[in-house]
Amino acid sequence: MKQLLLVGSPNSGKSMLFNRLTGMNQRVANFPGITVDTAMGPAVGRSDLLVVDFPGAYSLTPLSGEEHVAVDAFYKMLDVPVGQIEAVVCVVDATRLEKGLVFALQVREACRRTGHPVMIVTNMHDVLERHHQSVDARGLSQRLDMPVIPISAKSGTGVDHIIQCSELGVDLPKSDLRKDLIAFDSSVFRNLAESLSNEFGPKGDYLLLVHNRADHFFLSTLTGGLSFLLIMFLLFQAIFSWAAPLMEGVESLIGLTAQSVLPLLPSGMLHDFVKDALFGGLGAFLVFVPQIFILTLIVGFMEDSGYLARAAVICHRPLRAFGLTGKSFVPMLSGVACAIPGIYAARTIESARRRWLTYFAIPLMPCSARLPVYGLLIVAFIPNESVLGGVLGLQGLAMLAIYLFGIFMALLVVSILSRVKVGKGSDLPFVLEMPPYRLPGAKTLAQLAWSRSGDFVKRAGPVIFWVSVVVWVLGYFPNQGTDLGESWLGAIGKFIAPIFEPIGLDWKYGVAIIASFLAREVFVGTLGTLYGIEGAEEEFTSLAQQIQDSGISFASGMALFVFFAIAAQCVSTLATLRRESGGWALPMSLLVGYSVLAYSLAFVAFRMF
Repeated sequence: MKQLLLVGSPNSGKSMLFNRLTGMNQRVANFPGITVDTAMGPAVGRSDLLVVDFPGAYSLTPLSGEEHVAVDAFYKMLDVPVGQIEAVVCVVDATRLEKGLVFALQVREACRRTGHPVMIVTNMHDVLERHHQSVDARGLSQRLDMPVIPISAKSGTGVDHIIQCSELGVDLPKSDLRKDLIAFDSSVFRNLAESLSNEFGPKGDYLLLVHNRADHFFLSTLTGGLSFLLIMFLLFQAIFSWAAPLMEGVESLIGLTAQSVLPLLPSGMLHDFVKDALFGGLGAFLVFVPQIFILTLIVGFMEDSGYLARAAVICHRPLRAFGLTGKSFVPMLSGVACAIPGIYAARTIESARRRWLTYFAIPLMPCSARLPVYGLLIVAFIPNESVLGGVLGLQGLAMLAIYLFGIFMALLVVSILSRVKVGKGSDLPFVLEMPPYRLPGAKTLAQLAWSRSGDFVKRAGPVIFWVSVVVWVLGYFPNQGTDLGESWLGAIGKFIAPIFEPIGLDWKYGVAIIASFLAREVFVGTLGTLYGIEGAEEEFTSLAQQIQDSGISFASGMALFVFFAIAAQCVSTLATLRRESGGWALPMSLLVGYSVLAYSLAFVAFRMF
């Protein structure tokens, strides 16, 4: 099978083009560092052609960890025999032609030396046309002695020409660079790119002026800071308030399904298993999926619109006081969705020391796996009341407070660690490209949120199911669930109960906390299974109501909030940290350190409330 390689700078639309060529759903965003690994898939209509999407890079001389991934993989791919690569496609943002041509010229020279065909694709011509601008693709092609294809990956215009051109065959370009060492000097490529852009690129600085006007507002000390705080507040308020109707709908659907299915089953072990393990355990987890959907929808809008890079600049100065940079903001915000992509996104941080500090901060970010736990505890312990004339809800404010607490603890820990030697290497200056502002497509955002929510369910669902099964079996036998305290699970719970008694939690919560080490959201399913078994004679009711009826104190609820905000995340997070850091020292330090810190502060919270 032949291969079509896609390379390009971040924000060039390369991943969107990959989706067009393959029909797949590769992550697309308007921020450097979103794609951190290669992706591949067969071309639509060409089952014999494999399209490979490399992470974005600004140069073949990499600085960041992400660029090393891209460049190392690209050079390794170029080592294959001539003929296996049908073409190397370098994607360039036509609205920023000079910047993209610097990288394209390096790729052109590397392909020429290894004997692989190469072409340039100038993307985002739809943006140029809206502003009455253009690129002289034919003239640029003649000057470079290679195909230059104008396209719009967003609309699909011109995309078919890429496959047609590669299928017909592409001749190797002639080199206009000297063969001595000066040819590898980046200044040679910069000067040539500037000359080509001036001659063949869009004329005028209209696009730059439009972006500068927006940046004058969003990057201003006053309006930029206020808009950032407002956007962050709306994000956290929406997670709870906007998702509430969807959550109620899912809960009602699960309840109606249970009422329809359970009467069809004969009384006995199967009936109890379906009621307690499936509807009680897995069903309790599914209720909180709408919150994941709302979270990914809003974060996706920030990424695709170009605001995320501006937020990183706004956060640079305050983060610098804690030993981080604005580039740490993106991995930390990614950690709000899931710690694993946040850890991968830290590759964009050139400074090894600050990258390690960011690793310490990410596990404390309030990830989506904690979201079901927070949602459950807020419903159980915070009244559904409004303040300020009904504008703000107490439950939404509580969600914001617990998120801010996690972020505060992350910055506090990093600030302390920054005073000591953490990580290796020297610090590098903060440099970040400002991508153009773009209005995201509603369909694309909805597909992204739906896809990420589905991925979350697919990843967490099986774990929760099997944990629920194990918990149900241990709680059901040897007395068929008649007395949970005398079951196998009760014996285990009572053995570990003394650990959690100082923070006012009984053995059922202890079992759920231990099980949540597999995945934080397992806490909800485990607790749902436990309460389902204990109330086997009752109708299917919400887990939050059962928690309220159990008599647990408000102080214990606050202790649970604090514990889950700080305790190190799941096994998958620790495994990812081991892979990225190169050993078990960092993940084990986080596991032990954050567990001790979480328990200590949970004890303090219990005593305070």
